[in-house]
Amino acid sequence: MTDTVNTRRLALDVLLEVTEHGAYSNQVLRAVLEKYQYMEKYERAFLTRLVEGTIQHMIELDYVIDQFSKVKVKKMKPVIRNILRMGVYQIQYMDSVPDSAACNEAVKLARKSGFSTLSGFVNGVLRNIARNSGSIRYPDEEKEPVLALSVRYSMPEWIVEEWLNAYGMEQTKAILDAFSKEAPITIRTNVTKITPDALKEQLKAEGVTVQTLEELSYAGLPYTDAYHYAFAISGFDHLMALPSFQDGLFYVQDISSMMVAEAAAPEKGAHVIDVCAAPGGKSIHLAEMLDGTGSVESRDLTGYKTGLIEENISRYQIKNMTTKVWDATVPDESAEDTADVLVADLPCSGLGVLRKKTDIRYKMSRGQQEELEALQRRILDTVCSYVKKDGIMVYSTCTINPGENQENVCFWNGELIALADQLKTESKGNVWICGGASVARQLLKENRIDKLWLSVIPTVLGKGVRLFPGLHRELPLKLVATEHYNGIVDLVYEKR
Repeated sequence: MTDTVNTRRLALDVLLEVTEHGAYSNQVLRAVLEKYQYMEKYERAFLTRLVEGTIQHMIELDYVIDQFSKVKVKKMKPVIRNILRMGVYQIQYMDSVPDSAACNEAVKLARKSGFSTLSGFVNGVLRNIARNSGSIRYPDEEKEPVLALSVRYSMPEWIVEEWLNAYGMEQTKAILDAFSKEAPITIRTNVTKITPDALKEQLKAEGVTVQTLEELSYAGLPYTDAYHYAFAISGFDHLMALPSFQDGLFYVQDISSMMVAEAAAPEKGAHVIDVCAAPGGKSIHLAEMLDGTGSVESRDLTGYKTGLIEENISRYQIKNMTTKVWDATVPDESAEDTADVLVADLPCSGLGVLRKKTDIRYKMSRGQQEELEALQRRILDTVCSYVKKDGIMVYSTCTINPGENQENVCFWNGELIALADQLKTESKGNVWICGGASVARQLLKENRIDKLWLSVIPTVLGKGVRLFPGLHRELPLKLVATEHYNGIVDLVYEKR
C-alpha cells in the first residue's frame, strides 16, 4: 500500500503510548485520526484496524512470537516488540496485506525508528512465522483450559479463571466469542429535534449505512422502546463531519446504556439525580424522556467531568438539566429523600465493554477490581438515602464481574432492626452496617450499636444541625479513637 503518511509509523506510536505509557487506545487513536483528517479513507481504516487488532490479539501475538524468537517478548525493546506484534497481526489476520509486505514494512519501520542493527532480527522472526504459520502450537484446552482460552482470545488468565468459576466453560467461551467480534456504532435519536424516521432518511442522504436493531438481531432486549429510536451506523469516514452529528440530531450511545433510562422510566415532572454522570448520555436520555418537565441533576467528581456534561447539555439544548460537582462517596444532606429516580452508574472494571475498549483487559488487575467493588459499596451506602419513599434506584455497571454486580445488591423488605438482629444471629462475629444518620438513629434508639464510626466533614452551618434528632436520652458513648484523611475526620465511639 502507498501511504500519503506512514500509517504503520502512526500505528506504532499509538501502540507505544498504550503499552508503555498506560494511555487508552480509543483516546489516542481518536486524537491521531483527528490530527490526520486529510488521510484517505482507506488509510484511516487501515490504521484503525492495525491498532485495534494488534491490541485485541496481543497475548496471542506474544505467544506466537515467543515460539520463533530466541529473545522473549518481555525482554525486547518496546519499539521492537510492538513492530513484531504489528507484523504478526498482519500475517495472521490481514489477508489484504501480503506476508512479504508485512515483513518488509516492519524492517523499514525498525530502521526508521533508529534500530537498524535489529532490522535483521525483525526480518528473521517475521519471515520464520510467515513460513510456519500453519504449524503454530497452541495450548491444549483439555489439559490447560485457562491458558488455552487466554491465548486463543487474548484475555488475561486471571479474568478467564474468574469467568470460568462464575459462568462455566460453555458460557465463558460464548462471552469470549462475543468480545472478539467488532462492536457496531449505535446511536440514539434526539427526539426533541427530529423523529427517528426522519433521522434515518437524513443519515442515508449523508451516505451513512443505517440498520435497525431488528436488522442487527438484537433479540431479547428487556425494554422495547429502543427499537424505535436506536440505530446502528456504518460506512462513514469521520463521525464529527456528519451534518446530523454537528446539529445534535443523535447521540452516540451503546444499547446497554440506553436501557438504564428505559429501566428507570421516570414519570413526567420527576426529579432525577445521576450521581456519576459524565459525559452525560444517560442523564440527557432521562431529561428527554421527561419531555421538558421535572429536572435532572447530573453529578460527577470534578469540574472537568461536569464540563463534559455541560458541553452536551449545550449541544443538545437540554433545558431541564443541571450539573453539580460532588464526590459520590460524601453524603449530601440536601439531597436526602429528594429523588424520584436515582441513577448510580458507578465506576467499574469495564470488563463488559471489551469490544470497544480492548486494552482495558491489560490495565485491570484482580486487586484493582476488588478496590472498585469496595468503592461501589461505599457509594451505594451513601447515595441510597437520596431516594424518596417509593422512588426508584437504578444501579448499573459496564462489567460482567459478579462481585461488581449481583454481589453488591441484596434487597430487604422488612424493618431495619429485624435485619440487624437477623444478621447478628447468622454471623459468628461482628456486624458492620454502613449508612447515614437515619440508619444510625434507628439502631441507636433500639440499643443495637456497640461501636459507632462517625465521619465528619468540618464546615460551619449556622448554629449547627442535630445529628440524631428524635433521641430523647443521652447516648452512653465513649470516644476511643480518631482518624483523618482527605479533610474528613473519623470519630470512633464505643458503648460505655
